[in-house]
Amino acid sequence: MGPGGIATIIASCALMIIAIAVAYVIIRVGRLIDEAKASLKSLTEETAPLIDEVHTTVTLVNGPLKSFNRITKNAEDLSDKISESTNAFLNKNGSAVKVAGALLSAASMKRSRTKKKAE
Repeated sequence: MGPGGIATIIASCALMIIAIAVAYVIIRVGRLIDEAKASLKSLTEETAPLIDEVHTTVTLVNGPLKSFNRITKNAEDLSDKISESTNAFLNKNGSAVKVAGALLSAASMKRSRTKKKAE
């Protein structure tokens, strides 16, 4: 056997080792892909019902929030109407309100003097 035959044997052994290494890597990557596929399937099966439950919860929470929003809107409208009515009344009857305020002040002062005399 000459040097060419030995080189051929060494090259074929090296090629066999490379082929075994590539086959090992391919088998490991295939197993990794299978595990990833199983994990993804499990995650999907667990996540889908969870998403449905979250959707139901959000829907149930939004119902009372819409009702609360209507209530606050009605309260806001009522307070705006009361404010407008009060302002309109004060603008039209400003002097009458001042006179009524003065009469109430005088009545409370008289009441307090009467209480002091009674003591």
